[in-house]
Amino acid sequence: MAILMLAHAKINWALEVTGVRPDGYHALDMLMQRIDLADELFMEPARWISLTVDGKSIPSGGRNLVVRAANALNEYMGTRRGARIRLKKRIPVRAGLGGGSADCAAALLGLNRMWRLNLPESKLMEIGLRLGADVPYLLRGGFARVRGIGDELTPLDGARSVPLVLVRPGGGLSTPHVFAEYDRMAQARGEIDIEGAYRALACGDLHTYDRLSGNALEAPARKLMPEIGRVMERLRMEGAVAVRMSGSGSTVFGAFESADAAQKAHEALPGSVLARTIVQ
Repeated sequence: MAILMLAHAKINWALEVTGVRPDGYHALDMLMQRIDLADELFMEPARWISLTVDGKSIPSGGRNLVVRAANALNEYMGTRRGARIRLKKRIPVRAGLGGGSADCAAALLGLNRMWRLNLPESKLMEIGLRLGADVPYLLRGGFARVRGIGDELTPLDGARSVPLVLVRPGGGLSTPHVFAEYDRMAQARGEIDIEGAYRALACGDLHTYDRLSGNALEAPARKLMPEIGRVMERLRMEGAVAVRMSGSGSTVFGAFESADAAQKAHEALPGSVLARTIVQ
């Protein structure tokens, strides 16, 4: 039985750093939603695990999260099942869109089905958390508030399909470098109104959302890559009602009140990507 899985990217509508855990990981508070930009994973049974990747600068060996997901399932089950997997990349890397984690989540879901393991979502999320902080959310999707290190998920009502234009400045950013710069800058915490931003989004009020939300990693990311700020300004000039950086960057997204407005901005910004949030 062969399986085709879509691995949807995510955006962070809001991201606050709430502290640093004893193990050194930063605790976060985020609003997240998947978008219709997606990678594709084609899986079929085989004698061993192999991965081929259509995309630039993507490892296909044991470091790839798809391979690690397959190995983690085999380790948990005490088996040596195989799969031939082909990954078609559309989500840019080092972009703050969760591309690697999305691929990992799709691999866990697809292999669980293809190998007929019948593992519950809770077990897949437990395995996924060990592979990446965004994996549990991307296993479930939807509109959610995500806290801690990705292990505390609260589904939210009021999801809307919002037209977006995404721009990824430069060659992307390293997440550890952005967090290290955040620590050096010693920013004040608690300035982002996550609850208020959620209520505004649920009501479709992008203007209020833009005023209340934020991304605590934006300032350190902009310091490392000043082009991020210029792209944000350009998106506003092209009509975006709200503009944010996703995750640790470098992707910036503009939210628009209509598909026509988003289309015009997309046409004015070479290399941009037109997308929508997913309501599910």
